[in-house]
Amino acid sequence: MSKILAINAGSSSLKWRLIEMPTEKVIAKGSAERIGQKLGKIKVVANGEKTERESPVPTHHDAVEMLLKMLTESKIINDFSEIAGVGHRVVAGGEIFHQSTLIDEKVLTQIESLAEYAPLHNPAEAEGIRAFMAALPGVPEVAVFDTSFHQTLPAVNYLYSIPYDYYKQFGARKYGAHGTSYRYVSQRAAELVDQPLADLKMIVAHLGNGVSLDAIKDGQSYNTSMGFTPLAGVTMGTRSGDIDASLVAFLEEKLDLSVEQMTDILNTKSGLLGLSGISSDMRDLLAKETTDERAKIAVDIFIDRIVQYIGAYTAQLNGLDTLVFTAGIGENEAPIRSRVCQSLGYLGVELDENLNKSARGTEQLVSTPQSKVKVLVVPTDEELMIARDVVELGKIK
Repeated sequence: MSKILAINAGSSSLKWRLIEMPTEKVIAKGSAERIGQKLGKIKVVANGEKTERESPVPTHHDAVEMLLKMLTESKIINDFSEIAGVGHRVVAGGEIFHQSTLIDEKVLTQIESLAEYAPLHNPAEAEGIRAFMAALPGVPEVAVFDTSFHQTLPAVNYLYSIPYDYYKQFGARKYGAHGTSYRYVSQRAAELVDQPLADLKMIVAHLGNGVSLDAIKDGQSYNTSMGFTPLAGVTMGTRSGDIDASLVAFLEEKLDLSVEQMTDILNTKSGLLGLSGISSDMRDLLAKETTDERAKIAVDIFIDRIVQYIGAYTAQLNGLDTLVFTAGIGENEAPIRSRVCQSLGYLGVELDENLNKSARGTEQLVSTPQSKVKVLVVPTDEELMIARDVVELGKIK
């Protein structure tokens, strides 16, 4: 038996899971949430006991140090030699990486060089990888790329309507993200409805601090809302989503901003945070939307953009029979699921509100038997997919 540490670093979080392979038994799991905010939250679950503490977590490097310290202090492992491999979710692989790969200094430098494709993710992920490589020398480290799942997109969906030479010269195309999540969730949803994935017309809504949707046709990614970078698509926690490119140039001129400064605003100061002026966290906005007009409009826009993409993807798929919600908001916020589905009645979507309210971080069919579209909540398990790739590429027994 081998112990694999699977790391899923988001833009403001670091989730981890210690998995015994090949049994796929979870030994321990936890997270660092609200990284970079005033007060972070550290969670560890092991041996049926949950430990939480609130503490500032300034960077992903700090989160890694806290994680490794807690693993030994809590006696989850006796020492670091028990860790046989570490797998890392990496958002952007660009045109360089088409599949998961063992990490060495060259690979890590390439991941860092792709920061312009995912400015909120690749730098944080590289920071975490370097911290693990320093703490666990000689242990196989594997990068699992979100973009690889979307290599099945047809050209009609990944090309932009700009001079074709820009794609050939610079790789200017849609890459998508959250691919590891989609790989797991789509397979698991098909199992839950007891139908082959290839037979389903499925849309998966990955709703977290980062938000994207994926249309799955013939068992493969057919279209996805994130684009050249994870900035594109629907409204997110701190990211704007789709925006008129001319408005970007207009604001740069009006505010005397550089391209880098404007890009930072669109990535870190926009979305729910920019609209509400309160928070990037949906929990905070739902608590305030009845008394704060800007909180309400932020939530309304968030839902509206999701509904727009579901409508467009249903047209591309020529129908819809399965809608799946996943990730932090998708798994835990019943009001968001309910309000999205209320706008999909024309598709025959009918939600069982009691089932929907009871579904919080658990697998659940939340539509009625009469609904023409099966609506499910499926907690994502990117960590398990990562652990499987570590065992395979690291040749771990």
